[in-house]
Amino acid sequence: MPKFDVDESLVRKLAGLLEQTGLTEIEFEAGEQRIRVTRGSTVVHAPAAAAPAAVAPAAVPVVSDGPPAGAVMSPMVGTAYAAATPGSDAFVKVGDRVQKGQTLLIIEAMKVMNPIPAPHAGTVKEILFDDGRPVEYDDVLMVVA
Repeated sequence: MPKFDVDESLVRKLAGLLEQTGLTEIEFEAGEQRIRVTRGSTVVHAPAAAAPAAVAPAAVPVVSDGPPAGAVMSPMVGTAYAAATPGSDAFVKVGDRVQKGQTLLIIEAMKVMNPIPAPHAGTVKEILFDDGRPVEYDDVLMVVA
């Protein structure tokens, strides 16, 4: 196994990103080396080739329902906001009719406010994010059907 030197400044930068974004885990990979920093636990480092693949037992079928029909997925990691400014009305609420391209919410990522548009026209059936809380890439934010 090749020697793995830990770049302390990289670990500190990754830990800083955890604090800034509210994430619980971040991973960086370069070549055969990988660094994962997890909030509330220790730093784990190992060669990338050493990561075992998760395999389901052959006797148990794997069922994946996937996101619900009409799901609006998070395109990024950041903090989700239901309104443009604190105290103002939410962009949408359950039961609202929306048009394709209409702003549903905003996600703040790296100090940039990113409007998240409706992918299609429909009615807001569910809102599945908490205002002002972190969201991950591909989280289901709401359902528009």
